[in-house]
Amino acid sequence: MSFPSSDQEKHQPSVAENADVHHEQIKQQFDLDPADIAAHAPLLRGRKLTAAVAFVAGTGFTLFGYDQGVMSSLLTGNQFEASFPEVVVEASHPDHATLQSFTIAIYEVGCLFGALSNLWVGDKLGRRRTIFVGGSIMIAGAILQTTAFSFPHLIVARIVTGYGNGLITSTVPTYHAELSPSAKRGRMIMMEGTLIVVGVTIAFFVNWSSAQWRVPIALQLVFEIIMVTCIGFLPESPRWLVKRGRNAEAMAVISAMEDKPPIDPEVQRTYYGIREAVAVETSSQGSLRELTTGGRSQNFRRTVIAVVFMVMQQLTGINLVTFYATIVFQRLGLSDVNARITSVANGAEYVLASIAAYYTIDYVGRRQLMLIGAIGQCIVMLLLAVLGYINNTPAQIVSVVLLFGFNTFFAFGWLGLAWLYCAEIAGLRTRAPTNALSTASNWTFNFVVVMLVGPAFNNISWRTYIVFAALNAAIVPVVYFFFPETGGRSLEDLDVVFALAYITGEDPVKVSLRKDVPLAGSREADEILGVSPGVQYHPSEKPLIPSSCT
Repeated sequence: MSFPSSDQEKHQPSVAENADVHHEQIKQQFDLDPADIAAHAPLLRGRKLTAAVAFVAGTGFTLFGYDQGVMSSLLTGNQFEASFPEVVVEASHPDHATLQSFTIAIYEVGCLFGALSNLWVGDKLGRRRTIFVGGSIMIAGAILQTTAFSFPHLIVARIVTGYGNGLITSTVPTYHAELSPSAKRGRMIMMEGTLIVVGVTIAFFVNWSSAQWRVPIALQLVFEIIMVTCIGFLPESPRWLVKRGRNAEAMAVISAMEDKPPIDPEVQRTYYGIREAVAVETSSQGSLRELTTGGRSQNFRRTVIAVVFMVMQQLTGINLVTFYATIVFQRLGLSDVNARITSVANGAEYVLASIAAYYTIDYVGRRQLMLIGAIGQCIVMLLLAVLGYINNTPAQIVSVVLLFGFNTFFAFGWLGLAWLYCAEIAGLRTRAPTNALSTASNWTFNFVVVMLVGPAFNNISWRTYIVFAALNAAIVPVVYFFFPETGGRSLEDLDVVFALAYITGEDPVKVSLRKDVPLAGSREADEILGVSPGVQYHPSEKPLIPSSCT
């Protein structure tokens, strides 16, 4: 039976009626007030929000790279040596090689303590405030470094700067991952790796100039002020908001991330998946002991994977190039000026290689890139050892080229991927402390490697490369047998992967490679996780909205 046109119009729901139905659905399914959601809407949405978050995260990692690279070239500068004669390595002062390494490595000690402090303050402050506090501490540290007139003053200033950087590097990847769509998350955080290299390269350029050593150190203030200022205009992570019971605000942020209304099924599934992840872990006491738990969440396994990943990143030998680039090139027979020029060229090539990784990460997968990187790095280190033993002019030229090749392999497999993978692998409740521990392990072994490389070259020369070749070779089976694939899944989907592996007794690596794992937010995922998150949304169920209203 058909209605007359006037009756059809009478039965056609109005925009206001549709809105009322949508609001009622939100209230019934999620117990959220649509007005409250609207009140917490971020200033930016969609691509603009994604770009703004990437800009702030990128600024933090450009700062990280700049701080890593700025001191390596300054150490051999005449003006810096005049101000701090303790770093001048001479035959009459052979112990100064250790002091030279200490000047660089003490920064990592500060970073270590900053990362460890995130175990306690990270979840209390939230992602945004932790980044703000870390940036503010770095500003104070940069000012102290710039005004240093004695060696102890410089050392204290580097510890303070490192502490702030430890807070930032253990928080920014988590913040960025939690505010990135799963389809783009890999590329977004791999870009941070690229910007680390950009920072290192900027440092090489600045140090190569005729500027006083205080100017390159003070330049980091530009990055710090930008980051601290801009973070205030961005929303908090929706994952952290849900953990704190600020559900309407979390829904508003997810809606802005996806650039879709709260009624959209994808927005609702993401929100439900986060509520699901919180429900998995609410039965625990919320202490650091959660990091040692097993069961469906597999927190201990996931924490160990993240910590081991960061340790292995440092054991590849990358800091042999990053921190000692100019010195290594001088050892290969280049003059001071040519060594600095080569360092700049090396940094530029490093940037290009990391950009290539940005475009491949979401297509090739995490595990494949790790394996390619480790195998390539092992081969390069072996060749460097052979050429170091030969030690003639042609061998030195080839060695310079091989160092460029090492950077290429590292950029593909271990640069940005380390920060991405550790942010992905942890569960929601343990993500902040897991990233704090993994970042702390990164800085610990960064310190160890930086302290050992200088004396190692003085004592065993080219045999140092053999040590790093063996370490890279050992990384390959560890990645292959123990590191699950995280690409192509939401952060909450990975909870389902580990829970399913636990229930079935399968290897998590094999489960992560399957295509039939239920998505977070589905009824099947609820059953696997063994939880009831307290909301009633399943994408397979019939929506509350009548078909005539859509």
